Amino acid sequence: MLTPDTEFDYEARLFACARGEQLALRQLYDREARWLLGVALRIVQRRELADEVLHDAFLRIWQKSGSYSPALGSARGWIYSVVRNRALDLVRQHRREPALPGDTEMVLDDLADEADGPPESLSRAQDSSALHHCLQHLDDDKRACILLAYVDGFSQTQIASALARPLGTIKAWTRRGLLALKECLS
Repeated sequence: MLTPDTEFDYEARLFACARGEQLALRQLYDREARWLLGVALRIVQRRELADEVLHDAFLRIWQKSGSYSPALGSARGWIYSVVRNRALDLVRQHRREPALPGDTEMVLDDLADEADGPPESLSRAQDSSALHHCLQHLDDDKRACILLAYVDGFSQTQIASALARPLGTIKAWTRRGLLALKECLS
């Protein structure tokens, strides 16, 4: 069990999955499933499809964990990318476009699991608080691009359309926003 003073090592667990250690996959699932379900739900808009996305994504994490490279980004980011990509694939298969959000605030906290003990809840709250803090320090345009892309699953073309801005501007805002978030969270 993790205490608030210990840090969850996503990278070590991905490498353990690559070696066939099922406990590592279980630990990743226990730690992230509710948040990953929230990401999937925001993209596919239906709980049963989000459950399917989560199931498929964890199968892919198990099968493809050996392809993870720390040089390309964080292990946690890789896991979220697997879920996001699977959700977007499912949306494309169903030939549905994600609905435009009424506002871009994240609602992932609504999916918190009450079975967490105090240490896990504290750690999750600290992670969420740090991300929220960093997002609030971005200018509105960059924050909107990041939330539309990573929470709502919009492509950059869809973001350009939703914000009525040129595609090149959206790409630049997204990249600069991600770099600022990375620096802030470091």
